[in-house]
Amino acid sequence: MKSITAEQLANATAGTISNRGTRTITDGLTTDSRAVTPGCIFLALCGERFDGNDYAAAASQTAAAVVVSRKVGEYAPDCTVVEVADTLEALQSLASWWRRELEPLHVVGLTGSSGKTSTKDMCLAVLSRKYNTLATKGNLNNHIGTPLSILAAEKGTEAAIWEMGMNHAGELAPLCRMTRPHIGIITTIGSAHMEYLGSREAIAEEKCTVARALPEDGYMIYPAADDFAATIAASTKATPLPVGGSDSAVRALNVRSTAAGSSYELSIDGVGCIRIELPVPGTHMVSNSLLAAAVGWKLGCTLEQIAEGLSMASLTKGRLACKEVDGYTVVDDTYNANPESMKAALDTVAALRGPKRRFAVLGKMGELGEGGIAAHEEIGLCAAGLDYAAVIVVGEECAETLALCHGAADRIPALLVCTPAEAAAALRQMMEPGDAILFKGSRSAGMEHTMYELFPTLKP
Repeated sequence: MKSITAEQLANATAGTISNRGTRTITDGLTTDSRAVTPGCIFLALCGERFDGNDYAAAASQTAAAVVVSRKVGEYAPDCTVVEVADTLEALQSLASWWRRELEPLHVVGLTGSSGKTSTKDMCLAVLSRKYNTLATKGNLNNHIGTPLSILAAEKGTEAAIWEMGMNHAGELAPLCRMTRPHIGIITTIGSAHMEYLGSREAIAEEKCTVARALPEDGYMIYPAADDFAATIAASTKATPLPVGGSDSAVRALNVRSTAAGSSYELSIDGVGCIRIELPVPGTHMVSNSLLAAAVGWKLGCTLEQIAEGLSMASLTKGRLACKEVDGYTVVDDTYNANPESMKAALDTVAALRGPKRRFAVLGKMGELGEGGIAAHEEIGLCAAGLDYAAVIVVGEECAETLALCHGAADRIPALLVCTPAEAAAALRQMMEPGDAILFKGSRSAGMEHTMYELFPTLKP
């Protein structure tokens, strides 16, 4: 959204114009006072540690309009001021209005316990072969990020993939109302956010909000192998479209994986088969690519467009990226972690052909609640059963992982350290050129710091 009139802004936000300025809105919206540009709207969000209203007067010196819930200080007389009851509600209302203005628009609404961003990236790569396509940037997928993602779309956009995240019950419904998807994707239903939702069944119930939001002529896409596949199918009035099963309409045949990526035959019923060269390793990434292929199929992409898109897919930083650095295979999966993605990463690196030895540097997994100890124990058992030369576990929260790594007849050396810096120092004593090293942990674990300490050329 670039241009909008003051009246449209006030109407869309249920606000009142308290000062009608003379500047023209030509440069979209920002909630960051440091990013204000001439012609933009500054919307004053309020958080636990800040109040955007305190910065609105300064922003008015440059912005074309400001949206505030209370006036603080003196505003530039030629800046339009819109007063609202709640600026977050105003942001969401504005996004809902703009979503309607974007019609006609193909919208894919995407959620899941893991794999959301990688699947989004693949969907973007596929649909961009046929449509002017927009996707959520980074992980702007919550109650603030989603409306900002919608407002980033311009008229003329033909397709949008909007990622929707949650960690509490009830959070997906307003995001679905804003995005109004025609196609839904649930990548996985795992144990992430167990701390807040209590059970996988409760997580499934919340994730299926996307399924319930779809129209009858829509499609609900999900992995056929998911434990809650039947629940997803029963939750939607759209057409269920499970992928990856032996009898699924969209499936992968003859899968082969290397450190450089995976290849397989994509088979789509009634359409045909084509060879896919996926530039990222891991069977879970093959599953994610099938979800994207199904989206492309249902939105009219040819097999060639799907194959080209998947072969060119560029994943967001920190998602199982394999890089050759100074003779080492460095696997950067530092963005986040939950039990499902942790096991998938361990399996993927263990299956790599070529490295002399494999090491894993593992941080904690967050938001697991009472199941955290058991979840970390499971990761220890998983690592102990794979071909790793050693596992370095970072943080006291991961002591259970260490204990279970030691457990399997002492098959795998394991070391517990307190900080990412200590992990780097320990690994430096063990690693040799030709080794593969996995870095993985929840965002708060900061595992990228260990990676940058050892491989400074990877630091952005």
